Amino acid sequence: MRRFRFPLLMSAAIAAAATTMSAGGWAVVTLNELPDRFEAGRAVPLTFMVRQHGMTPMTGLSPSIEASYKDVKVSAAATATAKTGEYSATLTLPTTGEWTITVHTGFLGSKLTLLPVSVVTAKPAGVDTAARGSLADHGRRLFVAKGCVTCHAQAQEMSTPALNIGPAIVAQKYRDDFLARVLENPSAALPRRTASAEMPNLNLQPREIAALVAYINHVPTTSSR
Repeated sequence: MRRFRFPLLMSAAIAAAATTMSAGGWAVVTLNELPDRFEAGRAVPLTFMVRQHGMTPMTGLSPSIEASYKDVKVSAAATATAKTGEYSATLTLPTTGEWTITVHTGFLGSKLTLLPVSVVTAKPAGVDTAARGSLADHGRRLFVAKGCVTCHAQAQEMSTPALNIGPAIVAQKYRDDFLARVLENPSAALPRRTASAEMPNLNLQPREIAALVAYINHVPTTSSR
């Protein structure tokens, strides 16, 4: 009898997840701004949107942000801003290292885990310690931080598994200029889909769009499905 226990538990977990999704139990987190790096000991405000099914801003939540590095953990409660569905928390990471940051929405277990972020020593006056990664690497981080990873599968391993609500990411499916228009204003560039599969307008900045295009179209991605 013992040998059947694991498959039964897995089946129950899959069924529970499917029930939660069918009941509207998933949400997308979109970070307003993704810091290139953090400075140890410096308080950094992190503001984000929470949208049910990626579209409807959600109010009345009690989100939180937690960060960990080795055996050190830090957490901060988020509070609602004046904008519907938007929340903000102030996070202070005490030591240098590669930290993992997770945003918990407070809605049926929905969360977003960012790719590891670097925490560096506080910079002396007049010294720039900004990250110098490639545009495509920044796009990869934005792909997670903006919530794209929640709906779209891609080839590279990510910190948050995709729900496959939207189509898989396929390099060169769209030309760079058209992909940029899609990211700038999805409803104007794409045909309408069902309400639960619409792509939201994330109000991306030009540099964010350029970075996402560089990541999506110029690194290995999944085959079409």
